[in-house]
Amino acid sequence: MVTAKIILDIARKELGNTEKPAGSNQTKYGKWYGLDGNPWCMMFVMWVFQQAGALKLLPTKTASCGTLMRAAQKAGCWVTNGLRPGDVVIYDFPGGAATDHTGIVESITKSGIVAIEGNTSQSGSQSNGGMVCRKTRSNSQIVGAVRPEYEEEDMVDFSKFTDAEVLQLWSRIQSALSKQAVSKGLAAEWAEAKAKGVTDGSNPNNPATRAQVAAMILRAAK
Repeated sequence: MVTAKIILDIARKELGNTEKPAGSNQTKYGKWYGLDGNPWCMMFVMWVFQQAGALKLLPTKTASCGTLMRAAQKAGCWVTNGLRPGDVVIYDFPGGAATDHTGIVESITKSGIVAIEGNTSQSGSQSNGGMVCRKTRSNSQIVGAVRPEYEEEDMVDFSKFTDAEVLQLWSRIQSALSKQAVSKGLAAEWAEAKAKGVTDGSNPNNPATRAQVAAMILRAAK
């Protein structure tokens, strides 16, 4: 299963990597692709997806920003707004080609995005700078992006829940566990637990511990 998180985790590990020697465009990304010594921002993106076994999520394998954009448009996976983490973004910087740089969207800002990019720099050339960097870009620089068909994340981000919502969810979980216990013939054990104050089956501030649940199940099994 390949998710946007997997792609971004691989890209983050490359932050700070540079050309050797400086100004040569020689990198492990270019060596892997077979075009070492050439501008490598797109080769970096391709390398990241290859490491995840996910090149098939992109519409074509290429070292060209324009070629990837046109392939994505043809395949129906090209977007120009509502960018998301994991999208492969294409830029147009002033004075360059119409599609002269790329990166992988890491997060969204009010005025653009934060992306992980190859062959850029912190203060020098942005489209041929020789380093893997995390860059903040404005919407005005973005032509569009390729949207890979990632697998959905299975995890729930509880940091986005309020305390009241978390307690409400826990209350529903306990209620479901209570009903499940009754359906499995553990009604007497559950009633005993409630009588002893272990749990009332609904109060999220008074859950049963793992040990208490284990004890109840063992006694019921006997």
